Amino acid sequence: MPAATDGRVQKGNETRRLVLARAVSIASVEGLGGLSLGRLATELSLSKSGVFALFGSKEELQLATVRAAQRIYRDTVVDPVRRLPPGLGQLWELAVRWLEYSRSRVFAGGCFFYAVGAEFDAQPGRVRDALAEGSRQWHRLVVELFEAARAAGQLRADADLEQLAFELISFLEYANAMSLLHGEDVPYARARRSVLLLLRSEAVDEALLPTA
Repeated sequence: MPAATDGRVQKGNETRRLVLARAVSIASVEGLGGLSLGRLATELSLSKSGVFALFGSKEELQLATVRAAQRIYRDTVVDPVRRLPPGLGQLWELAVRWLEYSRSRVFAGGCFFYAVGAEFDAQPGRVRDALAEGSRQWHRLVVELFEAARAAGQLRADADLEQLAFELISFLEYANAMSLLHGEDVPYARARRSVLLLLRSEAVDEALLPTA
């Protein structure tokens, strides 16, 4: 009996991963509003009742999709950067990784959170709350990396870290938006240059950063 139970649990987990992988791909292009339990079941040739049993409602599916996207984002962008020594090099690598994450279409629709954030920013509820908290965590991470760079003696003591974080994130997100809209990579090159100039403007020693 335990073996049969374990088998059902494993099958349920595999089905959940399959559904969420498809849900993330759809939502990054069409938004979380484009998701439905029935659609996912049909596209993946799964039982509608089985998919419903895994999530229970469209809102729960949306929340699970957000969490799945967050895990992919952490694995792709955040965790590799956290393992680097603190300093301007770490901040530069964060920007480079983020731009590549968008450019290479880790999510089919570019940055998942830029897309669904715009969709839900004026819609109160649990999904908006989850997206807002994710946005706050991302901003805090960037500020923390600037703080670490300053503590390492690589950033000017009087640097406005909140402003720097705001500008760096703005460059990244605008490149993502313009690349999607125009179907070209030029915005990524411009954002890379803008981030480099931003970091140089507050660096104690510009030699700590690439020349181009």
